[in-house]
Amino acid sequence: MDEVECVVVGAGVIGLAIARALALAGREVLVVEQELAIGTHSSSRNSEVIHAGIYYAPDSLQSRVCLSGRNQLYAYAETRHVPFRRCGKLIVAVEDNEVAKLEELSARAKSNGVDDLRMLDAAEAKRLEPDLTCAAALLSPSTGIVDSHALMLSYRGEAEAAGAMIALGSRLMRVGGRPGTFELTFGQVDSVSIRAAVLINAAGLYACAVASTIECLPPAFVPQPYFARGIYFVLSGRAPFSRLIYPVPVAGGLGTHLTLDLGGQARFGPDVEWVKNIEYTVDEARLPNFVQAIQRYWSNVDPARLHAGYAGIRPKIAPASAGNQDFRIEGSETHGVEGLVNLFGIESPGLTSSLAIAEHVVELLAG
Repeated sequence: MDEVECVVVGAGVIGLAIARALALAGREVLVVEQELAIGTHSSSRNSEVIHAGIYYAPDSLQSRVCLSGRNQLYAYAETRHVPFRRCGKLIVAVEDNEVAKLEELSARAKSNGVDDLRMLDAAEAKRLEPDLTCAAALLSPSTGIVDSHALMLSYRGEAEAAGAMIALGSRLMRVGGRPGTFELTFGQVDSVSIRAAVLINAAGLYACAVASTIECLPPAFVPQPYFARGIYFVLSGRAPFSRLIYPVPVAGGLGTHLTLDLGGQARFGPDVEWVKNIEYTVDEARLPNFVQAIQRYWSNVDPARLHAGYAGIRPKIAPASAGNQDFRIEGSETHGVEGLVNLFGIESPGLTSSLAIAEHVVELLAG
């Protein structure tokens, strides 16, 4: 049976960032991915936003890795020529009774170390974005956008240059052995097995399923997965805004917001639909709900300019009734299995936080 020091399960943005960090630290790394390409799920089906760190509970893991990761990601993208833009964002209170929510967000952000937000009245916001309808807005100049695929290619390239290997089309079926000497079996027909001293479960939407195959992991440390699907509609023609526009947050997500890609095209979404299975159909019948949500802050939206885009799924580890859940990144100090790190519920701001999450995993393994 072949042996490798570290196996990372999942070649999304988090798995690739972890593989890069481990390889640069001198570790022998193999990344295994069940799909035939990198980043085919959550990593490429999102808004590609670099988040400032506004929404997350103070002292949570999300808030810590978002703020650190944001700064690292901007520096990384600039030095590696990964396309990005620090375009800024407005979080808008459409009605007077929503202004208090903006003030709560501002206070939370400040406690998280985000110190550059500015509250705007309706006139100030309209001077920045003439097509905007709102009672007030919170300006976040540190929010931006990044080319997520270019970022993943950069992580992959640096990981491979440091000696990491990537095996696509490799579905993990079972993890036997014992802590520190894991025996991983791949494939259903012509199965292949390898041994690894370190196992990192960064499988995103499939992280709970992967954890359930690890025989030495107590079941109490395998959360129940939940899936919140969101779809996007793309706007044809000129974008009405130069910044990202977000409503106040809703249960399960950040509301039907407007984001821009690096080519300047606007897209709206995601909405929130709790689903049982991982499936990416875009239901065009949901367009009227989108139009209604968009009209609250852009009254001149023309439904004929909106076209079905794509869908993404957030890897939740709690039901809708539970509210926002923190990231769970668990090493042996939590579950008692030496050499194992599980990453659960890594949704937004996972892309923003990828470099900081990778650092955290390396630190957990160092003990």
